[in-house]
Amino acid sequence: MTVIDTLAQRNAAFARSRFSADLKIIPSMKTMIIGCADPRVDPADIFGLAPGEAVVVRDIGGRITPATLQTMALLRIVAKASGGDIGLGWNLIVLHHTDCGITRLVHSPELLAKHLGVTPADLDDLAIADPHEAVAIDVAALKSNPLLPEGFLVTGMVYDVKTGGIAIVVPPALLRPEDPSK
Repeated sequence: MTVIDTLAQRNAAFARSRFSADLKIIPSMKTMIIGCADPRVDPADIFGLAPGEAVVVRDIGGRITPATLQTMALLRIVAKASGGDIGLGWNLIVLHHTDCGITRLVHSPELLAKHLGVTPADLDDLAIADPHEAVAIDVAALKSNPLLPEGFLVTGMVYDVKTGGIAIVVPPALLRPEDPSK
């Protein structure tokens, strides 16, 4: 049996027993999780998410990159076109983890810098080797971005791949104070 055969069988079981055609394009928990592509760090598993509960955006390191910001902007357009919005009343979770593969890219500074949208000289400022500091840096970057909707409740977390637990590094707080004139 091939991997594709296994996946097809699993999909058939999903379609029979757990599929719901009633899921909405707006996640029921109004939550967006930005995390790493590492297969050990699947937010659905870590947080026990059911289908339709959260939007999950994954990239190398779970870092806030120009591509991540573009994805967030596109998701907001999709949400608005579907009669909803992303921002006010939403949770935005930045999820980094221990033993991240991004640390193995420090020997390829040009490639890593390109992914992160910075110059190689700026890599040290991003705390690549320290997920706790890196998640705080990424949350700060989100908070300083005036193009993001102010109503997000943003949290920074680090998942420990040895224990399965999370640490809340940046407690939940509004992305920035809401502008009462809007």
